[in-house]
Amino acid sequence: MEEAKKLFALDIGTRSIVGIILEQQEDQFHVIDILIQEHTERAMLDGQIHDVLAVSKIITQIKEQLETKHGPLKKVSVAAAGRSLKTKRAVSSIGIQGKPMMNKQDILHLELSAVQQAQASVAEDQESEKSAFYYCVGYSILYYKLDGEEIGNLIDQQGEEASVEIIATFLPKVVVESLMSALHRSDLEMEALTLEPIAAINVLIPQSMRRLNVALVDIGAGTSDIAITDLGTVVAYGMVPVAGDEITEAISDQLLLDFPRAEQAKRELLTNDSIQVEDILGFETEVTKSEMIEQISPAINRLTDAICDEILTLNNNKQPKAVMLVGGGSQTPALAERIADKLQLPANRVAIRGIEAIHALTISEHISRGPELVTPIGIAIAAHKAPVQYKTVYVNEQPVRLFEVTKLTVGDCLLASGIKMNKLYGKPGLAMIVSLNGHQITIPGSHGEAPLLMKNGDLCGLDDKVQSGDEIIVSKGLDGLRAQVLIHDLIDELPNKTIYVNDQEYTLHAIITRNGEPVGTNHLVLDHDVIKCTVPDTISEMLTVLNLQNLLDRLKPFKLKINGKDTVIPSFSGTLLRNGSQAKMHNSIEHGDKITISNRTEPTLKDLMHVKQMDLECTLPVSFNNKEIQLKKPLVKFKRNGEELALEDFIFDGDALNYIEIKQEPFIFQDIFKAVEINMPQNANGSFLLLKNGENATFYDPLNAGDQLEIVWPIKQMQTYVNKTSNMAGRRED
Repeated sequence: MEEAKKLFALDIGTRSIVGIILEQQEDQFHVIDILIQEHTERAMLDGQIHDVLAVSKIITQIKEQLETKHGPLKKVSVAAAGRSLKTKRAVSSIGIQGKPMMNKQDILHLELSAVQQAQASVAEDQESEKSAFYYCVGYSILYYKLDGEEIGNLIDQQGEEASVEIIATFLPKVVVESLMSALHRSDLEMEALTLEPIAAINVLIPQSMRRLNVALVDIGAGTSDIAITDLGTVVAYGMVPVAGDEITEAISDQLLLDFPRAEQAKRELLTNDSIQVEDILGFETEVTKSEMIEQISPAINRLTDAICDEILTLNNNKQPKAVMLVGGGSQTPALAERIADKLQLPANRVAIRGIEAIHALTISEHISRGPELVTPIGIAIAAHKAPVQYKTVYVNEQPVRLFEVTKLTVGDCLLASGIKMNKLYGKPGLAMIVSLNGHQITIPGSHGEAPLLMKNGDLCGLDDKVQSGDEIIVSKGLDGLRAQVLIHDLIDELPNKTIYVNDQEYTLHAIITRNGEPVGTNHLVLDHDVIKCTVPDTISEMLTVLNLQNLLDRLKPFKLKINGKDTVIPSFSGTLLRNGSQAKMHNSIEHGDKITISNRTEPTLKDLMHVKQMDLECTLPVSFNNKEIQLKKPLVKFKRNGEELALEDFIFDGDALNYIEIKQEPFIFQDIFKAVEINMPQNANGSFLLLKNGENATFYDPLNAGDQLEIVWPIKQMQTYVNKTSNMAGRRED
């Protein structure tokens, strides 16, 4: 049979130090001896050694006492207290608009940037300027977001902004260093190092159970340490500064006991239904367990709330499947039931676990059994089975020592080296802002490139595992280039229009200007340029672009000056038609429109009189020698440059015309000579007769419409007279 191996471990706590000796034979462990000794002064605070000399003195005393029974002790396994762990949440975001879809390396870079922010925040909280003073011992993703909305996974996503929120746990390097100093002063060599939460988890929650979401709470004297398992690993660590001392102080307040006597009373309550105490005034009091629980209930509630709130924070605001309680403070009456109620878990899902729950473990008869021994035993076993080791890795030729809690990656090495993760990616090139047709457009520069990562001369990723002695080279990604585009890159397709002007086809092309100057589409765009790309939009713009301004002369208003007054005659101007309808110069034009611009008319005076609704003359219908004629008299007289105009005379744009109105006189017989020509017969003797309606008349007789007028020459007059006389005589006989 294989010889038993002796293991020595120390649990250095806030109130006391526990020394434990185990024997290992194959996979079996036997607890030989345990020695507990309390600090005589406040040498420990929040898991960190504040007085190395005082702590080393207690360690030496425990070592010497155990050596008297079990022989020389040279090596020891220890744990960094879980209460010294620092937990921090942080958010990191990155703009991804226009970038290629996100891949695994991009997301790891984003996560590590958040971890580094948390690391810097922890350092700031502790008034330390160097975040490299902290080891990151693990982090968990709380959620990813895309454009402000929570999303399950960022891989292959596109949008404007991606972000991640993490919760990370850090261990101050000084905790480990002070621990090693205390051991060195006690002439002990650190055989193995672990974390207290890991120690307890390793003996209570084997690897096969870690796929379950379980919370382990180690309730000590000053603090309660919490670890969360899920998905096969330890995903989060935490600590609350509320523990067994809170209960002791409550008992002290209620029963007027000093702290040591209150502590003794608390321990007696674990095994007795009632206790008898003497207060500081000398009075003896007997208190039942139920009475005591009722009196200290507010303190129990405070402890319950602190533990449950931290569990929910570490577990992404969801209840775990179960909660295990260890440590001396876990035996606080009613605590397990209240934690179950607070987390809304069945009562049998919250349990106190003692050393009897540790598999393959036997204990000497003289050693008491209880949950307060789980962590010390766990330290001895876990430090042997899963020790936390130091590894040295070289980053850009500089040695970096890492505290290995889980398998270390390239990303962990970069964090430990102090390299700023958010500085590794190349900066995007400078953007430009230009104006295109009145709209501001931002043109981003090219994206910065990802950093170049090399491990031992080969390309690697942030999640690649590392071993001690590995050499990592990281080079910042190249910065992006300044935005550079041509005008045609801004315009998808140059617009144009086909227009018909007086049945002639024309094509209107886009006009491009840069800062007011005409340019082509291959010109380079500069920052703050004002670019305009337009196609003539109105009839006026179209005629200008097509150099058809001469047609505009046809549309000029026809102007006259009549009796000194400026007069415009629109009907004498040319006409503008769009698709057969009247149009104006400011009207818009569309592709395929037909524009017609007609010439000016050549008006006469008669046309002018008609437009102005003026009567130039009056008329009288009469009959002369049995023929219908119209007698006319002018009403107005128009003159141009002193010359009288006839109705048929043309008038021209810009003419100055004058007119006068003629007084109206009645028509008389002699007015017919203006309308007809009178031919005297050759055999006439020069005398004639004027007849109006068959009656003798004179030249001055007034005329009425329809009068029958005649001029009778002498020869014709005698014959006519004879004929008329005969006709009249015949009518009488009849």
